[in-house]
Amino acid sequence: MRKLENSELDRKSIEDFKESEKTPIIIVLDDIRSLHNIGSVFRTSDAFLIEKIYLCGITATPPNKEIQKTALGATETVSWEHNKNVLEVIENLKSDNITTLAIEQVESALFLQDFEVEKGKKYALVFGNEVHGVSQEAVALCDGCIEIPQLGTKHSLNISVSAGIVVWDLFSKMKWPKKLI
Repeated sequence: MRKLENSELDRKSIEDFKESEKTPIIIVLDDIRSLHNIGSVFRTSDAFLIEKIYLCGITATPPNKEIQKTALGATETVSWEHNKNVLEVIENLKSDNITTLAIEQVESALFLQDFEVEKGKKYALVFGNEVHGVSQEAVALCDGCIEIPQLGTKHSLNISVSAGIVVWDLFSKMKWPKKLI
């Protein structure tokens, strides 16, 4: 087995990325403090052709040297917008018939492995602050909540890790659904 060179990976140019059909997922980041987390979410979003990222509240925006350090150029490919008010963003997404899902531990949350994507539907995933998570007001406004099951002693995951897990799960269910036998 031989490790592939970057030139062999057939990656998209920035122009090709922007013209590509996007995965029907939007990411909403609310009050994310870590610039590295923001950059990492941009990089994950680039990898899976995510449609857009909304940066809300105190979440920093590009251009930013510390975001760029982890994004590695993904701020140039992934569409993004800043809005101070996450509730306004959620309301606007819902009015556009986009299913909004808070990624949070709440009563009656659906475990990620049990969540089924619906063909033709667009989803917005709301991720909250590293300490306080998604605000109760935002949770109440969302159409539902997804929880990542955790079996250890810690009660949370890093926001960029959570985003990677959830985006991969939805992406794989959208792109490679299990065939019915």
